[in-house]
Order: sequence, then C-alpha cells, then structure tokens
Amino acid sequence: MNRPSQKIDARLIASGMVLLPQTGCAGLSVRKLVEHAGVNLGMFHYHFKNKDNFLRVLLQHMYEEMFAALTLKAQASRSGARNLDGALRVLAGFACKHRHLLVTLLSEATRGEALPVSFLRENLPRHIAVLARLLCQGQAEGDIIDAPAMQLLPFMLGAIAGPLFAGGALERLPAAPPGLAALAQEALLSEAAIALRIDLAMRAILTASKESAPP
Repeated sequence: MNRPSQKIDARLIASGMVLLPQTGCAGLSVRKLVEHAGVNLGMFHYHFKNKDNFLRVLLQHMYEEMFAALTLKAQASRSGARNLDGALRVLAGFACKHRHLLVTLLSEATRGEALPVSFLRENLPRHIAVLARLLCQGQAEGDIIDAPAMQLLPFMLGAIAGPLFAGGALERLPAAPPGLAALAQEALLSEAAIALRIDLAMRAILTASKESAPP
C-alpha cells in the first residue's frame, strides 16, 4: 500500500526558504530545518539524502520559477526593447523578493564556498544570455543604441539590482538608526522605486527616436 503523500519535500523547501536567508548555506542546520518544517529527520534524508543536495534543490527551485517567468517575456510578437523591459521587471521582482538570500549567497561565493559558487556559475549565464539576446534584437530593430551588450547590461543591472541589495543590507544593519529600514523600503525597495529605475535604465539605452516613449 502506498504511503499517503504529506508533501513533506514541499514543507522542507518552504522552511528552507525562510531559514536560508538568515543562516546562509554553511550555517543552515538540518535539525533546525526539520523542526521548523515539523517533520522528522528520517524523512529529510528520505527525500533529500543530505544537506548539500537539499540546498541544490531549493536554490534551483527558486531560480527556475524566475527563469520560466523571464523567458515568457521574450515573445516573438513584440519588439526586443519591449521584451527587455518586461524581462528586467521580472528579474527585479525576483531580486527584491529574495534580496536577503541573494546577498548572503554572493557573500558566501566571494569567500569561495563551493555550493554558492557552483549555483551562481551554472545559472547566472542563463538569464544574462536571455537579456543579451533581447538587447541585441532591440539594436537590430533600431530601438536600442549601438554599444556592446556587455557594456550595456552591467550598467542596467547595476542600476536596477544594486539599490535592491543595498536596501536589503540596510534592513539588516545592526543598531541601524530609527527609520532607516523604512527609508530603504520607500527609496530603494518599493515597487514605485524599482519601476522608476527600470524606466530610467531603459531610457538611457534607447535611441533618440525612442526616448520619449516606452518601448
């Protein structure tokens, strides 16, 4: 007789998404994870074998949801510039939602921790390639200025994501002055602030004939 599904793997993933931004990959405790999820340790090993495999599944699950939404923006019926605008909004929403986790992963990767390095190495090129393709399409259509894609993309991504990571860091700053987190939320992390930065970044790369109108 088959054991009834209790969706234990999904509960563990959900708990991992709560705990991982606080602990990082290296600091995540499997015992605390199973306590948070309300499952026993044996079921963790049944579903995921070990912590490293669990972290790979969790991070990839998070990324694939974003990547699926990103690729949906690359519609053949629309211009490259319009698709690029939409893709940037998906990426910005993802970075904002997971800002604490992403800052932690980047910090661990710069220290040379193997799992975050592997995750970033395998996945960063995927969405960069989509953005680069849309940018080059916009250039071919005459809507985006003629400049190297690998110059334009870092400029745009830095202008959009940099303030998100800065805001996430300010939110977690020990002994921060009163109101600093609220200021970060309004000026750096709000939907309006993100939308404005995307609009400014897009206008900066549009050709003169397209600057006055959204792509």
